[in-house]
Amino acid sequence: MPPADAIHPTSPLIQLVDDDAAVREALALLIGTVGLRVQGWADPQAFLAGRDREAVGAVVLDVRMPVLSGIAVLERLRADGADQPVVMLTGHGTVELCRRAFKSGAAEFLEKPVDDQLLLDTLQQAVRQHVRSRQRAQADRAARERFARLSTREREVLGLIVEGLTNKEAGRALGLSPRTVETHRAHLFEKLQAASLAQLIRQYAALVDEAGAAGPGSAAGGHDAP
Repeated sequence: MPPADAIHPTSPLIQLVDDDAAVREALALLIGTVGLRVQGWADPQAFLAGRDREAVGAVVLDVRMPVLSGIAVLERLRADGADQPVVMLTGHGTVELCRRAFKSGAAEFLEKPVDDQLLLDTLQQAVRQHVRSRQRAQADRAARERFARLSTREREVLGLIVEGLTNKEAGRALGLSPRTVETHRAHLFEKLQAASLAQLIRQYAALVDEAGAAGPGSAAGGHDAP
């Protein structure tokens, strides 16, 4: 295992919840061998109250713990909007328990004694999944912010462009000259940082799916423009 100071303080964090101190220590040593940080919790309620909500990484939950089971902790995490993948560990797995874990949003369900390499592979895959998820969420937030800065007229022009109207047709629909539509179109590509019409349409379609029929940016409004 690399020394503690060899693990970078911004490395992905594995939050490990198990009431057995020997198991926590053994798993922490194992997980640390691949450069992941580990924070151990003996008390699931203390974990729920003090967990790092912003950390990139994963959660490892023992299924059978006193007071609050791992499944109950998982359900509370999902109800609280936690996005970290959760790996469940149990020494007494049943089909029903496994089914309930996956139904509650577990990323994986492993039986003890868990194979070391299997656990490490599972956690590294979960971390990669979480990194991609956070990157997508960040890109989506940035896209929503860009759309929110569009003027009302620019959003109208965008909607018609996505429908396939030419500048002339869009101008006729909005009472604008084709040249004015072309100007708005150029501003749209610049403001939305779209390199192509296909990229512009993909961004718009994704935000419409998320926002519903009202369309992106409608709730936030925009700056009026002729």
